[in-house]
Amino acid sequence: MKNFNINLMLLKIKAFIWLIRYHKKKTSGFQQGFKRSYRGRGRGRGNFNNSGRSGQTYRGGQQGGQRGRGTGRDKRDTNPKIDRQSSVKIGADWTLIEQFDLAQLTKLSTKIPDAEDLVWAGELAIYNDIFDRCSTKHPIPLQRMDNAEFYYVTTTDDPAMEKFAKENAADVYGTDAILSLLMASPRSVYPWDIVVQKIDGALVFDKRDTATFDFLTVSETSHEPPTEAPGLYEDDRLSPEQLAVQRAAQSKDPKLMEINSPSKLSIEATMINQNFSQQILRSDLPRNKLELPNPFATTDNTENSGPQPAAVAYRYRKFKLGDRTLISRTELHGIAEKRGEKLYMTAYALNEWDSRLAGGIDWRQKIDSQRGAVLATELKNNSCKLARWTAQSVLAGADQMKIGYVSRVSRANPYDHLILATQFYKPKEFANQITLNINNMWGIMKMLIDLLFSKEDGKFVIVRDANKPIVRIFSVPINTFKDDDDDDSDDNQADNDDNDSSDED
Repeated sequence: MKNFNINLMLLKIKAFIWLIRYHKKKTSGFQQGFKRSYRGRGRGRGNFNNSGRSGQTYRGGQQGGQRGRGTGRDKRDTNPKIDRQSSVKIGADWTLIEQFDLAQLTKLSTKIPDAEDLVWAGELAIYNDIFDRCSTKHPIPLQRMDNAEFYYVTTTDDPAMEKFAKENAADVYGTDAILSLLMASPRSVYPWDIVVQKIDGALVFDKRDTATFDFLTVSETSHEPPTEAPGLYEDDRLSPEQLAVQRAAQSKDPKLMEINSPSKLSIEATMINQNFSQQILRSDLPRNKLELPNPFATTDNTENSGPQPAAVAYRYRKFKLGDRTLISRTELHGIAEKRGEKLYMTAYALNEWDSRLAGGIDWRQKIDSQRGAVLATELKNNSCKLARWTAQSVLAGADQMKIGYVSRVSRANPYDHLILATQFYKPKEFANQITLNINNMWGIMKMLIDLLFSKEDGKFVIVRDANKPIVRIFSVPINTFKDDDDDDSDDNQADNDDNDSSDED
């Protein structure tokens, strides 16, 4: 019966990922228009439905090669070349306009801009301080938030951004998810790409319909990153010792390596992060309703009968960056009450999957007494992810940043987890702790904005190379990626027709 349930759950995961849908509606002067937003729901064991702008199949995580421990006698064996696939296919009609090494970006710097609040939307709940006391001796099981809706809406799908654009309220528009990726890009290893449109003197930072960076990466910056279908990599890149370890593990449990592939780990980490951010909030107290309701919730969500929007505040902020102004939609996840003061907070979860394979340390042995060592190891293995979370917290003006440490109940079970510890950090202090320079973050954005404003109106794609620490900027035809949009519209129309037929029946 247990095997049947697991197989059924795996089928549900595949079904949810492949059946993500979305709507579009052209309403603005941008090239493809500001479009109606979509919704995604974190539901079930290990499930992750994401219907941000793309509403497409997000495979979560990127392709990786094999890298093993080895014996240290032959560096060529212990550090084999990893060949990854590009996040986007470079078209023959794309024109390269700029290229630079990621290391160059670390030298940029500018003054940290002042922030001005424009609009608050959504709802916030109070943090439950019982999670401050969890430990390895008293862990708290991670719950599945089946009734919570999570939204991953890009810039051109945001109705508030559309309104700001029509009013010419700023020169640059983007979400915290997109901006944080660019700000933390020097630490990135996996490939990524960002679409930028310059229309009538305004820049819009956007994501493609099939972009995957809303999924969290796992062990991206590790010296021994997880591999996709590891059992397929039995070739001369592995030493005999490495092959013996791999074969022994697979002979005991062939599925063990599959659940630790980058794509499966990415889905697992994203689900954990969703559930953790909601579980640590008090459900016995009413939520704090903000200035405007959740801009992405549908009528069905506002009724008590169906899934409800997750407790998230969308804080739209304007930044003065040199001669330009930038509006960003940022997120806050709760309110922490400390000494009678209410502090806005963000919440994120690090997850332990298998310390033996991840090149880390056993959390259950160290996290209570040596939490600093655990964090240092996570910073080594997940440097880019931590930098993005910190950048998002800084952009949102969060007073506190809550980090949870969530571990599998057992190494071979990616569905059930325990919260072993949590820790509050002040975002700016945490940035110093992980050597993330906030002036450098804004320096990267200012350089990109100034560069793109020097070009004629059009569409551009910023691409991180799949195998080299290089970023390239391409000028692309204005209808690039439009075929993907049209295909999705056709699929969505067919879905609506099916739903109408069902209603008539």
